[in-house]
Amino acid sequence: MDIQKLPSALLRAIGFTELLRTDAEVGAARARFTARPEFAHTNGTVVQGGIITTWLDFSMALAVMSREPDAALASLELKVTFLERVDVSTFDVEARVLRWGRSVVFLEADLFAQDGRLCARASSTGKLVRAKG
Repeated sequence: MDIQKLPSALLRAIGFTELLRTDAEVGAARARFTARPEFAHTNGTVVQGGIITTWLDFSMALAVMSREPDAALASLELKVTFLERVDVSTFDVEARVLRWGRSVVFLEADLFAQDGRLCARASSTGKLVRAKG
């Protein structure tokens, strides 16, 4: 998967650090994000939930692109469960395809602190967006 084709300004804006690995066979990706103080509330100590949701959603799109590099993902529904406080630090997201249909995919993603704690989990239904032709 070519991460260079994604908008670099978007990647910087959301705190994307690196793509750690992908698995094209199953449709999985692991990505790293670093929270900056401007992402946080509560005196700059707790990352805002929308940022966390963005990390999870973006990582699920990476899982889709790992399986089909020319496809994009349009999220149809997204559920996030916040399990732990997310501090201004570095986190990894492990995303995977659960079911791959002709035009719809079902996905999951987990957000992990560097000490291995599971901090958030997302599930999503998405529509595969492919170039016409």
